[in-house]
Amino acid sequence: MQDDRIRAITKMAMCVALCCVTAYISFPLPFTPGMVTALTFALSLTAYLLTPRQTFTVIAIYILLGAVGLPILGGGQGLARLVSPAGGFYFAWLVAYPLLSLATRNAPNFKRYVAMNILVAMPVTYAGGIISMVLLMDVTLWQALTMAVLPFVAGDILKAAAAAGLGVKLQFVMRNA
Repeated sequence: MQDDRIRAITKMAMCVALCCVTAYISFPLPFTPGMVTALTFALSLTAYLLTPRQTFTVIAIYILLGAVGLPILGGGQGLARLVSPAGGFYFAWLVAYPLLSLATRNAPNFKRYVAMNILVAMPVTYAGGIISMVLLMDVTLWQALTMAVLPFVAGDILKAAAAAGLGVKLQFVMRNA
């Protein structure tokens, strides 16, 4: 029992570290406050490997670390980034990826992982970005959609597929270790 707790905490710590590192693999787009980032790859992988509660905890720790000023939030630091027009993405992740974890709890399956990411995590994440942009930038819903969704869909599908491929392999390794 104690070994299971240690293993779970270790996996969570590794996922927090992965989130922090992948956040640095980011670049801005000139027409949106959102950033293209490898962080969503790490969040997807976290959801595939951990329980929904553990996934929520990892994301909450990541956000708290960024809120207190550690330079891990793409495009800005601290609370200012979290209350910016792109801040809605961060808070949506607290819902999106635990839901993805819940939707992929069955046996590891590449197609299921990708489909659930596209049908669950991506829409929830985009909704958070749209809401924050509409509220903070005084733009229309269509304008927010073109800034918070359209530039990111293709890349997010590719990251979902890459994370699913790695997640299936890691699930196999972890179950047989």
